[in-house]
Amino acid sequence: MDAHVASQQAENSFPAETTEQPTRMTRIQILTLISLASVNFSSMICYSILGPFFPNEAVKKGASQTVVGLIFGCYAVCNLIGSMVMGRYIVQIGAKFMLIAGLFVSSVCTIMFGLLDRAPAGAPFISLCFIVRSVDAVGFAAAMTSTFAMTAKIFPNNVATVLGSLEIFTGLGLILGPPVGGWFYHSFGYEVPFLLLGCLLLIMVPFNIYVLPSIEAEPSKDSFFRLLFHGKVLLICFVIGTLSAGLGFIDATLSLFAMKTFNLSSGYVGLIMIGLSLPYCLASPVIGYFTDKYPGTRIGFTVTGGVITAACFFLLGPAPFFHIKSQLWLLVLMLGLIGFSLGMTAIPTFPEIITCAQMFYGPIVGGLITQRLNFEWAATVQGAMGLLAALLLLAYSLCKRNRQRLREDDQQSDENAPLLNG
Repeated sequence: MDAHVASQQAENSFPAETTEQPTRMTRIQILTLISLASVNFSSMICYSILGPFFPNEAVKKGASQTVVGLIFGCYAVCNLIGSMVMGRYIVQIGAKFMLIAGLFVSSVCTIMFGLLDRAPAGAPFISLCFIVRSVDAVGFAAAMTSTFAMTAKIFPNNVATVLGSLEIFTGLGLILGPPVGGWFYHSFGYEVPFLLLGCLLLIMVPFNIYVLPSIEAEPSKDSFFRLLFHGKVLLICFVIGTLSAGLGFIDATLSLFAMKTFNLSSGYVGLIMIGLSLPYCLASPVIGYFTDKYPGTRIGFTVTGGVITAACFFLLGPAPFFHIKSQLWLLVLMLGLIGFSLGMTAIPTFPEIITCAQMFYGPIVGGLITQRLNFEWAATVQGAMGLLAALLLLAYSLCKRNRQRLREDDQQSDENAPLLNG
């Protein structure tokens, strides 16, 4: 009897952080992976359905392109603020309760967003979009913050590998969201995509109540602000922020650009967006495994991914100074490379920063520049910001390596110096 109890306790216990790789996962690890995978998939499919048709629908309701960018941007800034607040109080609230409550809030907001087409055009519609989208962002922040915290707690030695594997389900949600949303909108109208996927997210609430194990979080002894103002952390946040801003820009402006330039329907726009999410879905687990096995490659992956992303944004329009005509095949190719490079940039940073900040300026500045100038210049600005972030991180990494080499040389000189000068 005692042996059976001991084996059960060992099976359900959290693994200690060691250098040895476990040969098999425990029961609590398997249940956690199933739960977190379902959260990633259902949350991202609900998040990504807006891209193909909502900007065009909002314009019909009296919103300018700048306002459309603000609607997407308010989600990002509320998600950022919500993530910091939830991360601060996750110990008091509890990781499991925070995740389930976040899913419930997000599912209700998704359903409510599907009813906004009944609101009067103009200020009432726009105001309700801001309110529902902001509350949805807080719910999403709660769910994702809990996901990252649980991963770091239960898989301390394989954070990048596990998160990279979970990003398969994130990618699947991003892949299926745009075409499913675009097809349902084209076939049944505005409400059906939100009602259907909101109910799917709502089903995940009782599922995770049953499947997800209870996890006790331990309070951190270090200050969050002390971490935030670390030079390397700031630069990595800037890199991830510029890439996230680029994704927000694509969400807010790509569908209108594709419909106007190539005369595509919302369903075909959804298919185009698969070109962004499919490479990310395929690349994430491979990059996560590789950077866990060879930690020294993380900065190299991040910088290379940032440079590739910047080049792709320059060609997404393409940039007017290239004097290249916009072509559908080039747009799809650049979206695919952006998806792949996003995996190169984001996944290696997870072991060092467990949360990724989505920036407010991406959708807003993208929408503003697109309205004042055009999509081509807006994409060029996003690419320039990504290139700047990657180069700053590269410069910081090289300077730090040089300082470390000089320090080692000084220590070696001191060890070789004679004790007595005769």
